[in-house]
Amino acid sequence: MSKSKSAFKTIAEVADEIGVATHVLRFWETKFKQISPVKATGGRRYYRPDDVELIKLIRDFLYDKRYTIEGVQKLFKQKGVKAFLSGDIQKDFFDTQAPEQTVPEVKESAKMTPLQVEKLSHLKNELTTLQNELNRLLTD
Repeated sequence: MSKSKSAFKTIAEVADEIGVATHVLRFWETKFKQISPVKATGGRRYYRPDDVELIKLIRDFLYDKRYTIEGVQKLFKQKGVKAFLSGDIQKDFFDTQAPEQTVPEVKESAKMTPLQVEKLSHLKNELTTLQNELNRLLTD
């Protein structure tokens, strides 16, 4: 038996639906004040349909579009969450815009020794090779 679309969902149901762990949802609540589930006696969370849509949007930004939490927060502040949820901001926005803040490149720092810089550079190259191999396997 499935719930209606307007039914409130538990944290476990939302976590299963979007493919993240429950602790991730609790963490996102601390980072995104817009996520505000109803809390019943004992602290049990119940998410409204709008909360679930917002969580899906956040997951999409973080996991698929590869934004950082700070980048998503900045984007929500600039454009407004409601604009994304209502569809006022078109999908082609993402085709023409680079992410506001993605995971930064590793750069040489005065606090890093030359050996550390070399090791990080080597690791980055290995990860790039693995990413290319995974992409190749996924497209075959």
